[in-house]
Amino acid sequence: MSLTIKPASDCKFDQLSLGEIMLRLDPGEGRVRTTRFFQAWEGGGEYNVARGLRKCFGLRTAVCTAFVDNEVGHLIEDFIMQGGVATDFIKWREDDGIGRTVRNGLNFTERGFGVRGAVGVSDRGNTAASQLKPGDFDWDLIFGKLGVRWFHTGGIFAALSESTAALTIEAVKAANKYGTIVSYDLNYRPSLWKTIGGQKKAREVNREIAKYVDVMVGNEEDFTASLGFEVKGMDANISHVETDAFKAMIETAVKEYPNFKVAATTLRRVITATKNDWGAILWHAGKFYESRKYPELEILDRVGGGDSFASGLAFGFLSANDPQKAVDYGAAHGAFASTTPGDTSMGTRKEIEKLMAGGSARVVR
Repeated sequence: MSLTIKPASDCKFDQLSLGEIMLRLDPGEGRVRTTRFFQAWEGGGEYNVARGLRKCFGLRTAVCTAFVDNEVGHLIEDFIMQGGVATDFIKWREDDGIGRTVRNGLNFTERGFGVRGAVGVSDRGNTAASQLKPGDFDWDLIFGKLGVRWFHTGGIFAALSESTAALTIEAVKAANKYGTIVSYDLNYRPSLWKTIGGQKKAREVNREIAKYVDVMVGNEEDFTASLGFEVKGMDANISHVETDAFKAMIETAVKEYPNFKVAATTLRRVITATKNDWGAILWHAGKFYESRKYPELEILDRVGGGDSFASGLAFGFLSANDPQKAVDYGAAHGAFASTTPGDTSMGTRKEIEKLMAGGSARVVR
């Protein structure tokens, strides 16, 4: 079996993401608390999927988001344009001069090394994207008239505010109405839900969104925290390699949400910040598919690896409508993205397919 995906000829965009894009400030090999310089990147969980599909896999992608109309907002816009993602649906908000009422988000991110784990410090309160609300986007135009084959959003954007939660629900309903495949990355972050109702609110919002999702992405911890599903006997310390626990979780989840056509997660065991066992698993139509294993994968920058997995997964379905290829593309793209700096993929389709086929890391000349 396969997914029912609109033909590319009927749609202006292969994929569209809804989410916040922040300016990532990276101290390189140093630490945020002691650095004297930062390298600037763009990044955001939902956007990273669109960026990977465009830059690595060559598909037509766009993003729905918002920025303040100032120099920082246009710097992030410039990054997006360099990545080839369409900016048609960016909402620009008037600058109040000092960011008292609206601002652009910042994300300070340490890569980590060895026994020192990666660290993320976000500064995103009161941002333009967090103030997005139902009615801000013309979904009938986007999904109905223009056409989108695949829509992606996630639990990070839904957690930014009461209004982004409501907008996410509005968006997935509209995509569902027009036959667009909806993928959603649960991406549970306790810190984001803390001031808007905590885990209780997270479950309330995510359980409503889940009714309209075709492709659900998340590990068993995400399914428990965001949707309330639990499987006895799970070991939280090794959850990312507990394939049996994930399988049990999905078999429980799809009974309540028969609309789930695909569920998938990375399988990651953290040995050190710079060495992980890596792989992925996908459920579709009652069957599980696993990628090849990437044991002791050496990590340069782990941030965005899961998003690159999601974009590779989407590409596997959009290009071949094949679940095995989807999990293989996803795992390889996520692994490759972990070897480059920044949130987003620097790989090419040729490089990802070489990795999928078991190609070596010998020098290419």
